[in-house]
Amino acid sequence: MRLAVVNWRDPWHPAAGGAERYAWELARRFAGQGARVHYVTCRAPGQKRRERVEDVEFVRLGGRFTVYPLVLLWLLARRLVRLPRRRNGSFDAVIDCQNGIPFFTPWALPRRVPVFCVIHHVHDAQFDLYFPRWLAWLGQALEGPVSRWTYRRHAFVVVSPSTLRAVRERLGWAGPAYVVPNGTAVADPCGGVSEAAGDPDLVCVTRLVPHKRLDLLLDLAQRLAENRPGLRLHIVGDGPEAPALAAGITERGLDGVVIAHGYVAEEVKAALVARADLHLSTSQGEGWGLSVIEAAALGVPTVAHDVDGLRDAVRDEITGWLVHTGDDQADVVERALKELDDPARREEIADFCRAWAAEFDWTRTAGRMRDLLTAAVRTASRTGSSRTGSSRTGSSRTNGRPSTRGPEVP
Repeated sequence: MRLAVVNWRDPWHPAAGGAERYAWELARRFAGQGARVHYVTCRAPGQKRRERVEDVEFVRLGGRFTVYPLVLLWLLARRLVRLPRRRNGSFDAVIDCQNGIPFFTPWALPRRVPVFCVIHHVHDAQFDLYFPRWLAWLGQALEGPVSRWTYRRHAFVVVSPSTLRAVRERLGWAGPAYVVPNGTAVADPCGGVSEAAGDPDLVCVTRLVPHKRLDLLLDLAQRLAENRPGLRLHIVGDGPEAPALAAGITERGLDGVVIAHGYVAEEVKAALVARADLHLSTSQGEGWGLSVIEAAALGVPTVAHDVDGLRDAVRDEITGWLVHTGDDQADVVERALKELDDPARREEIADFCRAWAAEFDWTRTAGRMRDLLTAAVRTASRTGSSRTGSSRTGSSRTNGRPSTRGPEVP
């Protein structure tokens, strides 16, 4: 199979996040199974325009916005090139990853080529946080009605039940949609349950961007430190809000209480999370919550707000605690810390966390996506159509958990 994975960034881009991890884990596994995979993306300063990593061919074109038209031109150019024993230079299938807006790859592909548009979360409300109103309106139009028309012969792939509901209700998507969840692959550097200490360690692994609501983290640290002067909050991650975060820490007198680590190596991140009592998320919404599951794999529960994605990743009162509407997040964290003060309860929660995280595996994720691709390519070869399934086929929930099989629950 010749496959193109089109994503805004690659996993080594300075602003890479969960979407890049998802695209890369799929690409490297498909290539390892013999597929010819091109990962097409933008180019950060200093990155090579082309390189091969783990049998995946990376093609980097343009910057933050110019990558979109350049990807379409690149696909059109390949379509016009004749290859030996092939009708043309196109691909057998394309994974088109939407980060706010998709790449609209069907515009540049033969109609027979199936496209799966991967959506991590719906961005409609977030456009206003990053762009002037006119540009936010354009983004919302591209994400909604333009995408619906462009992918009408194809299918959406979503990463959680929350995203499935959002594409149905907020984007008006009536076509086929499948839940293919994230995986996780984090080894516990401690190898067991940490003992509760008098002065708790909290950690938040996040990109430093507006919709993560870093001010709520600082509010929380300020409240908790009043009664727990030895408390430490470790913030791991980088992004455009890093200067504002540093200024906020100083202005609130939280130096020594809140430690902003910036970007760190994976093993350092895992060690910081593993030794923490709690992992925190103050995001206003996610597609899933990869950092939540990675923390759970280390036996660390999460306190997060009851919002899209995070309500799927956190099993309330089992692998963490959700801050519901009307709750005070500091009160929820205090309640969580008191539960964790009991060694037996702490060990029970850690066991639940690890068991929950074990249900999400990148090999199973890639296998589910491979099944969808294979079926779509086989159908296209037989019928000449790129239609990728019935609009009533998708995902369901089993025992409150996301499932990738069975009829879709509207």
